[in-house]
Amino acid sequence: MNQVEIENALAGLPLGEIRYFDTIGSTNDYAMYWTQYGPSNLSIVIADEQTAGRGRAGRRWLTPRGAALAVSVILQPDQVEVGALSLVNGLGALAVSDALACLGLSPAIKWPNDVLMEGGKVAGVLPESHWLGDRLLGVVLGIGVNVGRAALPPAGSVNFPAGCVEEALGQPVVRVTLLREILSALVFWVGQLGTPIFLETWENRLAFRGERVQVIPPIGEPVEGQIAGLTSAGNLRLAIGKEEKVFSAGEIHLRAVFEDRPVFSS
Repeated sequence: MNQVEIENALAGLPLGEIRYFDTIGSTNDYAMYWTQYGPSNLSIVIADEQTAGRGRAGRRWLTPRGAALAVSVILQPDQVEVGALSLVNGLGALAVSDALACLGLSPAIKWPNDVLMEGGKVAGVLPESHWLGDRLLGVVLGIGVNVGRAALPPAGSVNFPAGCVEEALGQPVVRVTLLREILSALVFWVGQLGTPIFLETWENRLAFRGERVQVIPPIGEPVEGQIAGLTSAGNLRLAIGKEEKVFSAGEIHLRAVFEDRPVFSS
């Protein structure tokens, strides 16, 4: 994978500038730095290898050379209203799940934005906002996809089962083709951000919907209930008996509960 190959694969999409790196610390870190210089909307940073990739809560995200996708997309402030920032959590997950569906797969989204295949996490999304005082400079949407088996983290190093696209599909995947499908879907969903179809699609693809889950907030006791859906802001609605409780993404942990035993922590 190289700059020319990527530019050829993405030709015709309404993207901004494309910056490719053979290796980089973090595509999100570079994109966050770039936002202060006013890059075009939907400019992207992509790397073949990340040495300091990040997931939610500062967890490490493994991106070995030749086996994964690591891309960060810059959204200009006029594309994302401040009141809609919480919806960006679902943006990358919808784009990745659309791309996987094009391959004939049936992905699910573990709220807010992890993409699952056959119970394993194949993709993670990290949205970050860059502010200068009270002025939003831009939103960076980081997307990491485990394409090949070499992208899987070592056993025991993660608290949620990992998977990869090639394992789920049963055959090799051309990364730049998958990248185009993801970014093509992203362009569509950016234009639908906050609309009923955006929320309904995100909600319909939720993993564990209607099942018992345990939500662990950063402060307070774990709460068990059934996933009922999403609010208009993309927050999680949890049915607890006859009542409902709403959780924002923040740094909560979501676990499915099987046989009265919580497993699969986020």
